[in-house]
Amino acid sequence: MLLPPGLAAGTALLLVVASFFTSAATAAFGIGGGLSLLAIMSTVLPVAVLIPVHGLVQLASNLGRVLVQRRAVSYRALLPFLAGAALGALIGARFVVTLPEAVLQTTLGAFILILALAKLPAIGRIGSPGFAFAGLVTTFLSMFVGATAPINAAFFSKAFDDRSELVATLAATTFLQHLFKSLAFFALGVGLAAYAPLIAAMIATGFAGTLAGTALLKRIDERLFRFVLTAILVVISLDLLRRGLTGLM
Repeated sequence: MLLPPGLAAGTALLLVVASFFTSAATAAFGIGGGLSLLAIMSTVLPVAVLIPVHGLVQLASNLGRVLVQRRAVSYRALLPFLAGAALGALIGARFVVTLPEAVLQTTLGAFILILALAKLPAIGRIGSPGFAFAGLVTTFLSMFVGATAPINAAFFSKAFDDRSELVATLAATTFLQHLFKSLAFFALGVGLAAYAPLIAAMIATGFAGTLAGTALLKRIDERLFRFVLTAILVVISLDLLRRGLTGLM
C-alpha cells in the first residue's frame, strides 16, 4: 500500500485494523465507532487532513451499513430528517461559528448526557416534524464539531422500539451528514490524493467490520442493547465534558 509522506507502515496498519473494530462496534450498537476512530486518527494524522480523511472513511462506512441493513431503515423518519439536514448544512456553510471548541464540547457533552439519562419524551412519532428539527440541529453541528452520531442516537433512541430499525436509521442519517461534509471539503479544494490508498484500505476493513457487527446486532438481547447504548452515550458525554471543562480552565 502506498503511504502518505511521514506515515509509517505500522501506523497505517493500526488505522486499517481500527477501522474494522470501530465499524463493527457501530454496526452493533449504532454509535461509538466514529468518535473512537477519530480519537485514534487524531494521534497520528496531521490536523489539516484529519477531518476530511475521517469524513470520507465514515461516509463509506455508513453507506456500507445502510446497504447491509437497508431493510430495517425507517424511510418515514429519514425523509423529514433529510429536509432538515439540507437546511442545517446550508445554514452551517454560511455562518461562522465563533464559539471556542471547549464551549462546544461542554455544551454537547451536557446535552447528550441529559438526552441519554433524563425521562424526556420522544421527538415525536416516526416521520413527524421532530425528525426534521433533529436533522437541522445535528447537521448544523456536524459542520463544526465532527462526528455527531451520538447526538442523533440521543434524539432517536426513545423514538424507535426496534433496535435494528434504530441502528439502520442512524447509519442512514449519519451517512447523509458525512455526505454533506465531504461535498463541502471537495468544494473547498482539500487535496487527499496521497491518502487515497489508506482511505481505500480503511473502507475495505470497515465494511468487513460492518458485516461482523450486523451479525452481533441480530443476536444481542434487547435489554443488553439498550443498556450498552446508554452506557456509550454516557461515556462519550462525560469525555466531552472533561475535555470541554479542561479547556475552559
